[in-house]
This record gives sequence, structure tokens and C-alpha cells, in this order.
Amino acid sequence: MIHDKRGGDSGGGDGDWHEGEDRQGLLAGGDYGHDDGGSSKEVAAPNGGELPQVRTPGRVRFNDVPEVVRMSTASSRRSGDSLDGVDHDDHDPRSTLDLEDPLRDDHDDHRRPLLTSIEAPSVALANDLDDAVEQELRRPKSGLQSAFMNMANSIIGAGIIGQPYAIRQAGLLAGVVLLVGLTAVVDWTICLIVINSKLSGTSSFQGTVQHCFGRGGLIAISLAQWVFAFGGMVAFGVIVGDTIPHVLLAVWPGLPDVPVVGLLTDRRVAIAVFVMGVSYPLTLYRDIAKLAKASTFALIGMVVIVATVLIQGLLVPSEAKGEFSLPLLTVNTGIFQAIGVISFAFVCHHNSLLIYGSLRTPTIDNFSRVTHYSTGISMVACLVLALGGFLVFGDKTLGNVLNNFPSDNTMVNVARLCFGLNMLTTLPLEAFVCREVMQEYFWPDAPFNLRRHLVLSTGLVAAATFLSLVTCDLGAVFELVGATSAVAMAYILPPMCYMKLTTRSWRTYLAGAIVVFGGLVMVISVIQAVGKLVNNTDAPVKCQ
Repeated sequence: MIHDKRGGDSGGGDGDWHEGEDRQGLLAGGDYGHDDGGSSKEVAAPNGGELPQVRTPGRVRFNDVPEVVRMSTASSRRSGDSLDGVDHDDHDPRSTLDLEDPLRDDHDDHRRPLLTSIEAPSVALANDLDDAVEQELRRPKSGLQSAFMNMANSIIGAGIIGQPYAIRQAGLLAGVVLLVGLTAVVDWTICLIVINSKLSGTSSFQGTVQHCFGRGGLIAISLAQWVFAFGGMVAFGVIVGDTIPHVLLAVWPGLPDVPVVGLLTDRRVAIAVFVMGVSYPLTLYRDIAKLAKASTFALIGMVVIVATVLIQGLLVPSEAKGEFSLPLLTVNTGIFQAIGVISFAFVCHHNSLLIYGSLRTPTIDNFSRVTHYSTGISMVACLVLALGGFLVFGDKTLGNVLNNFPSDNTMVNVARLCFGLNMLTTLPLEAFVCREVMQEYFWPDAPFNLRRHLVLSTGLVAAATFLSLVTCDLGAVFELVGATSAVAMAYILPPMCYMKLTTRSWRTYLAGAIVVFGGLVMVISVIQAVGKLVNNTDAPVKCQ
């Protein structure tokens, strides 16, 4: 093909292009015998050879079948080289130009890489990303069953033992309705957290809320997550002190008289030894997937607890049973406090993205399946335990229903042991969340640091252990933590983010209704819980 192009000066000097001379195109090769209109001519070489055709500057000719030729740099060309051994610099206009000449074949010239010791920034970034991806892929992952174990254990943790107390606060009829209805709401808002994360392009609950509401949202969600998870750690420590010493005394009545070991019958010593000796090492894990086996053991222990309450509830002496009034059987005045207790049990929003990220195939469908099974089975377990405990103890139902049974009941003591061990394996789940929240807030872009990991893990477990030593009222912990952080995470922040990230539809109106409900519950529950503590409405709980 021929393309006409009118050009001017080539750069001056005697290297000017001469009108009528033909030059060969850079990729041309093969037969040049055809003419494009008389603009080329043959020039005989001095030795009788034939010089290449020379093209005029007004035309560029491309061969139909271009051939690949070796490229050499202009700076490496030696003056006087030619294809036939004759110096044609005076006749070759290219000799005056600093161009790569593909017609020259200097076999001793090679293309040499420049700055070989310096890596391009884009290559360095790509290598860093590859290392990060490879490191992430090496971290332990879990299947649907293991993820279900972790989520169900997070839901059925300490909160299940307080469900009879929630029924007492709300009344039987209202309590059952609340338990079923709130399960459905919690199930939806757990899934909303992952959906919101996808819509906002973030990888954490904190990041999603910050994306939607800025710095104020980040502070609110960080505080809610941390308070809820840390409150759970304190509650688990209280439960350890309420259960394990009873079991040790039942198995070994003379244990208090044994030097050193007998100290384990004191609730404070038991809390310190078992939490720091069992829960603390599990907290040092970095990946939540490694807790799947511990969660499986904890769920088996929960089955034992539910069966114990149902069986031993039928054998309780009459003097230990409570009485029932019309409010207790229908709707009681503590309905909003009951919402807080139920919410404390079912809220696992703070570690939902950790569980989602631990899946081998992290898709919304897989996570929704895990969530539906976890919340459904947890609801059945909580409902059975709540009815089994409340229908026996009535107005005498305590925050920890196992404390309603005598201390010398062997089967109940086995249940206490299971429950205490369950708390020891569930406490690390909450510590994971506290640590993650602090790292996301204070060091959002910092790489993993072992020293910081150890300091945060140790400080969290030690602080929770200390607070559990000075409090015994598990019901108060459930009410206050459930009415504040649990309500914010379950009923306020996820629906608000969803409304911010999506277009208006019936789902956004439903989300708005849940936000209003959550706000009312939070305000009324906090007022009632604080008023009860100030006025000593319930008898003060004594540490046993």
C-alpha cells in the first residue's frame, strides 16, 4: 500500500532528502521490482552489485508480507558500515539521523537492559500484592460446617443461659413472640452486614459504617462492637466462677482442705486460673477458623445443658419452684429489658465478617446458608431452654438458670462443667473481635505485628478477668450490654447503612422501621436497667 505524505526539512545539512530518490520502508523486504508511478530508480554499485531501492520522502511503502528484522541501536552503529561493504554515508540520508536502522545487521550488538538493579514501581507493587495474596491464601479456611459451628457457638454462648430470665422479664406470651420475631430480624441484619460490605467495597463492619457516615460512624460502630464483645468476655468470666467451683466441690467435697489446689473452690481463683490458663492461649490464635473444633465441643456441651434443665426441672422440690401471675404469663413490665437480653444472645454481627472471610468459598449464598441454619437452630435451643426453666421457677428465675438448682445435684453439676468449659472456648471469639476492632481503629493500614498482637490479647483477657472477679450479677450484664451495643449493632447500624447504600424500595422502608424499633428499645431499656440498679428493685445477687 502507498501513503502520500508531504514533508519538509529533515534536519538540515547535506543529509537533505533529494526529490525523486526512493527509500525502502522499515519493514519492507522481498521483491522491489514493482514501481509506484515512476518515482524510483536503480543505482548501480561500484563493485557491480545492486543497491537497495531508495524511496522518495513523499511516500512510505509497506510490504504486503512484512518480515521481522533484528533491531540495533543507533548509538552502537559504526560509521562506514553498509550492506555491501561500501561507505554510503554521503548517499544515505539516514546516516545523519539518530534512528534505529533495521537494515543494519551488527551481530556483535545486543539490546542491553538499563538500570538492571532497579525494579519498576509497578512491578514492585505487583510483587507486594502477590505476596499479600499468597499470604492470605495460606491462612486457614473453613467449610460451611465449621463456619456454622463458629457462628452457632457465638450465638448460643452465654446468652442462652439467660433466656428463662428474659421470659420472666417480658412475660410468657410476649417473650415467646419476641424470641421468634427477633430471631428473624437478627438473621436479616447479619446478612445485611455482608451485603453492605459488598456495596461499599469495604472488608469490615467498621469500614462500612465509616464509608456511610464518616468519622462519627466509625467511632460509633467501633465503640458498639468493642463494648459488646468485651461485655461478653466479662459475662463468660462470671459464668466460669459460677459453675466450675460448684463442680469441683461436688466431685471432691474435701477439696477446700487441700493446700494450694483447694483454692480452686474460690470463684475468684477459679476465674483467674481457668480463663488465663485455657481461654488466653486460644485467644493468641490469629485466625478464627482454628477455633472450629473448640466451637464444636462447646455446642455439644450446650446440648447437655438444655437436656439437664428439661430433665432436672421436673425433679425440683416444690419449695424451689416459683409462682406465676397474670403479667408473668402474658406481658410483663420488663419487656424492653427482655429485648436486650434476647439481643445479647443472638447478636453475632461483630464477628460475622470474620466468619464470612474464613469460608473457603466466601459468597453471599454460602454465608446466608450458614446464617439461616445458625440462627434457626439457636432459636430452637433458646426457646426450649427458656420454657423449660421459666415454667419451673417462675418469678424466682435467675439470670443464670443453673443457679436455681441445688449445688449437690450431680447432673446439674455436669451441665455446669460443660457450660463453664463452653465459656472458656467462647471467650476467645469475643477477644478476636475486640482485638480486630482496636487494630482497625488505631492501626488500619499497619501490617501484622506480633508484639502488638500479644499486648492486645493479653490486655483484653486480663481486663475482662479482673472485671469478672468483682461482679456476680449476670442479668445486669446481659441487660446493659444488650440494651446498648447489641441493639446498635443488630437493629440500628446495619439497616441505616443499607438505606444509605441502596435505592429506595420496600426493603429500605423495612430497614427504616427496624431502625426506629432499635432506637426505642435502646432508650427505654437503658432507663429501666439503670433505674432497677439504682433502686435495688431485685434482690442483690451474692457471689457464691
